[in-house]
Amino acid sequence: PDRAALFIAVFLAVIAAIMFWDVSRLSAVANYSRLGPATVPFFIACVLVVLAIWTALEARRGDFPEREHQDVGPVVWIVGGLVAQLLLLTTAGFSIATGILFAAAAAGFGRRKLWITIPVGIVLCLGIWLIFAGLLQLSLPAGPLEHLFL
Repeated sequence: PDRAALFIAVFLAVIAAIMFWDVSRLSAVANYSRLGPATVPFFIACVLVVLAIWTALEARRGDFPEREHQDVGPVVWIVGGLVAQLLLLTTAGFSIATGILFAAAAAGFGRRKLWITIPVGIVLCLGIWLIFAGLLQLSLPAGPLEHLFL
């Protein structure tokens, strides 16, 4: 059997179980109608169960095509950038945190010159912050760089 496909089947079943649990909480909220906030999530959870069973059956048969070799490096760069953004967002602000995410994503796609991509990302993200915070009056996390423009 294809172990990766079996793992995907188990993952789909776990997501479906979480959705069924959440739907059971939603159905108690509004029971005055047959259609409500639990209808679509219940349907999606049922589809996920069908997909989990189907994936498990295909994995046991071994019918999945041969997969190409996966390069882990770019994924690590992008996930690392996301983690860095999450950790830096409240302390460093939107521009610096998202600029680092920009540079990490660029490195994941092959552009490893961080001394160029980090400043370019910060400048681009500062422009985005100025548009959203200044013109649209939306609240994005402000850090020391953004406080210079307030």
